Amino acid sequence: MSLEEILSSKGRIKVLKVLAERGELNISEITRRANLNHATTSSHLKRLCELGIVEEKRFGRIRIFRLKKEDPRAWAIQTLFDSFKRGIKA
Repeated sequence: MSLEEILSSKGRIKVLKVLAERGELNISEITRRANLNHATTSSHLKRLCELGIVEEKRFGRIRIFRLKKEDPRAWAIQTLFDSFKRGIKA
């Protein structure tokens, strides 16, 4: 998936933004904070995990998601959201 494909979905951007701002969260919390439905959030998380940008940890039935900071693309996404949060101007 190209950068354009990742960032072309408002829902996917919302999920990435929530993870960038909050760190590790379960799917219910991501759904609530991104203001998406569960199926949509799950679909976005599945695709982002497949790409290696997001990782999932399981604790029994509980699934926790976070940006995979070891991946340079995830690090770049985190940096992008951080710069907007701080209001850095080019």
